[in-house]
Amino acid sequence: MNKRTDARMLTEGLHPLDIDALVDARHPDPFSKLGLHQTDAGPVVRVLLPGASGVQVLERDSGKPLGTLTKIHPAGLFVGFIDEMQPYRLNIDWHGTPQEVADTYSFGPVLSDEALNRVSGGDPYAVMECLGSRPVVHGGVAGVRFAVWAPNARRVSVVGDFNSWDGRRHPMRLRHNVGVWELFVPGLGAGTRYKYEIVSRDGHTLPLKADPCAMQSERPPATASVVADVDAIDGYAWTDSEWMNTRGPRQTVNAPISVYEVHAESWLRVPEEGNRGMNWHELAERLIPYAKSMGFTHLEFMPIAEHPFGGSWGYQPLGQFAPSARFGTPEQFAEFVNRAHEAELGIILDWVPAHFPNDAHGLVEFDGTPLYEHADPREGYHQDWNTMIYNLGRNEVSAFLVASGLAWLKRYHVDGLRVDAVASMLYRDYSRKAGEWVPNRYGGRENLESIAFLKRLNHEVRQIPGAITVAEESTAWPGVTASLESGGLGFDFKWNMGWMHDTLHYMEEDPINRKYHHNMFTFGMVYAYSERFVLPLSHDEVVHGKGSLIGKMPGDHWQKFANLRAYLGFMWTHPGKKLLFMGGEFGQFGEFNHDTSPHWHLLDDVFHGGLQRLVRDLNRVYGEEPALHKLDSDPRGFDWLIGDDAGNSVFAFRRTDGEGRECVVISNMTPVPRVGYRIGLPRGGRWSEIVNSDASIYGGSNMGNGGVIHAENVFSHGWEWSAALTLPPLATIVLRAD
Repeated sequence: MNKRTDARMLTEGLHPLDIDALVDARHPDPFSKLGLHQTDAGPVVRVLLPGASGVQVLERDSGKPLGTLTKIHPAGLFVGFIDEMQPYRLNIDWHGTPQEVADTYSFGPVLSDEALNRVSGGDPYAVMECLGSRPVVHGGVAGVRFAVWAPNARRVSVVGDFNSWDGRRHPMRLRHNVGVWELFVPGLGAGTRYKYEIVSRDGHTLPLKADPCAMQSERPPATASVVADVDAIDGYAWTDSEWMNTRGPRQTVNAPISVYEVHAESWLRVPEEGNRGMNWHELAERLIPYAKSMGFTHLEFMPIAEHPFGGSWGYQPLGQFAPSARFGTPEQFAEFVNRAHEAELGIILDWVPAHFPNDAHGLVEFDGTPLYEHADPREGYHQDWNTMIYNLGRNEVSAFLVASGLAWLKRYHVDGLRVDAVASMLYRDYSRKAGEWVPNRYGGRENLESIAFLKRLNHEVRQIPGAITVAEESTAWPGVTASLESGGLGFDFKWNMGWMHDTLHYMEEDPINRKYHHNMFTFGMVYAYSERFVLPLSHDEVVHGKGSLIGKMPGDHWQKFANLRAYLGFMWTHPGKKLLFMGGEFGQFGEFNHDTSPHWHLLDDVFHGGLQRLVRDLNRVYGEEPALHKLDSDPRGFDWLIGDDAGNSVFAFRRTDGEGRECVVISNMTPVPRVGYRIGLPRGGRWSEIVNSDASIYGGSNMGNGGVIHAENVFSHGWEWSAALTLPPLATIVLRAD
């Protein structure tokens, strides 16, 4: 170190205003003053280390002392000269505790202009690669690169345990052309907790913000982001290649798809340990074999992206790239997906791009302005959910969300996204009165920006072999599952909310009144081929005072179960893919409560256990019999045999695969057995009774047809062949042509 230590020389190149701005953490370009700089007086090192008692400069590789810095401001601004411009590190004295570290402000930018231009241009893969935190080696030194989009901020600092959450220590570098702030902090690694301290354009320091693109977070109620071990995640040793190479045909409209919807935290709580939810390893040990044994083809999780409020069930996420820490690490989530795929189970995630919560540490007014949300509350505030609505007309916001969706599919091998609340995205006047919404540029109610976003999302997902998207869309919006090329939104499937509401309403009626509501069971076939549908009995139908599925059924205890068995038999044979929420498969009486598990003890009861066995058998028959799934979206696959017998509340239809396989389904929705009920059949010969929901093994009365039917050459219902059947009370039977 030179002897150039007089005050004038130490402040060479530093204006008093610079000093004040540095120590107050309001300097517009801290890299221009901090670190190693050549001055007329020689190479000078400047560091801002509030709380340090001394700083020594060392040669980076050898550790040879190069000199001691002088504190020129009580706030911790240290300055000193060295003999030549060279790589160095710092030996900091924290009042008796030494720390050796490279100087953050001795490093150049990490992100290239080309990468940042891709971010600015709305490339979702650039968002995945560039934003957030990531352990890297930069200039031969290991550390963590932080990058965040905050174009309207005056200052952004990264704060954490490593700097005592002091925003003066690590102000970031603004890449002016795109509004991205970045910083490389040497010596940090995976597991580091952090947030961003952001000063708004008007000089107001905002509440500390979590990283929108963090791949990992603290377990709620803590809210810090965590530096993920990106190499471990991206380098996970997947062993699911057989599944990944064959999942495409397994997820088409012609495949049997039966989805078990799960709230991961409450599926099986551990009462011995404070009623905690299971982690991914435990869920892999219990949930995967259970779903497989039940014959489901897919698990669909209610949102698992990090969310601060557990009572939202995940539908108010803030960490769109981070699997919730409630269940373990990102690597452990990857392991769960891998094991599910090895068991030939697909994974669908509920994904929420429609809105976000207004928690102070989240996205709301992220840089002091409405950045992710609309500025006008008529566009940016969702009064139903007290949440904020994404400004999807902003290219960067659209790219952020598309990147999130792609990250789940690419990074974690997830097989599909169920996109939540699509109806609220499509209409500007959704749940709004006159005067509470803003028309589009043509004066209409359609949300053109959301439409463009959904099409963009589905276009990007199409590039991932075998991945699918499913829309929760409750209106008659045309072409939700139509191709992008034909002007549709491009989803693979859409939840059939109309079918669900109509058929549940029918089932809630006392059987004596069902003849007056007969069309509610048949109306679904009027529009069955307008979209590619999933028939959903989801969590939405067993919450908010709606009761459970079994609780909706009329009658005494026996009749309730018979009704539900008959209904599920009808559903599993009706065109459309299947979805059933946990607890529904065994008929729990309580509605969904995220603080408790499904009432598994009920399986000891003959009725609950019998219902579970029926669902297992329905899944097996549905998967094994092509006639029940192959032509789900083709009118050739379905014919009503009896659709007008309202007086007896009997329904009968034919399912076929178009290649000779045929099934006939008959439902008797009254408690009155129908003996000698003649039904037209599409062919003669022997028919096997492969499902009878009234069988004693399911808790029924065991009425039926002895397992075998022989068609008679008696004309009935427009068919040359027919059979006189026994229709059990409140039951569905399935016949297969042998």
